[in-house]
Amino acid sequence: MARKIPKPMVQAETAAYWQAADAGRLLVKRCTACGEFHHYPRDICPHCLSDATEWVDAAGTGTVYACSTMGQGEAAYTLAYVTLDEGPTMLTNLVGGDAARYQIGQKVRVVFTPSEGGPAVPMFTPV
Repeated sequence: MARKIPKPMVQAETAAYWQAADAGRLLVKRCTACGEFHHYPRDICPHCLSDATEWVDAAGTGTVYACSTMGQGEAAYTLAYVTLDEGPTMLTNLVGGDAARYQIGQKVRVVFTPSEGGPAVPMFTPV
């Protein structure tokens, strides 16, 4: 039995992110004032506090910064921090591989996992 993914909480400032995820696209925010990318998506840039931010399609690739597998057997899941090629690091899950083989520095790509009654959730799988 596959692990059920809870429905994400969609707020006004993250609606575009979740709509894109449901369509198979990963978005990040970029500040037009300082040029920095950031994730988790929010309207105010965490680098310079400007409200001049825009949605940008991410490549959907990155590198595992840290990961930890919890549980055993079918109940096991792996949480990870993945540093996107655009620069920001996001908390996510690693899926689609042998959890014993996930490792720091591993290249990964985004996949979209259906949630229970909500938009798809971006997760990552080994390249």
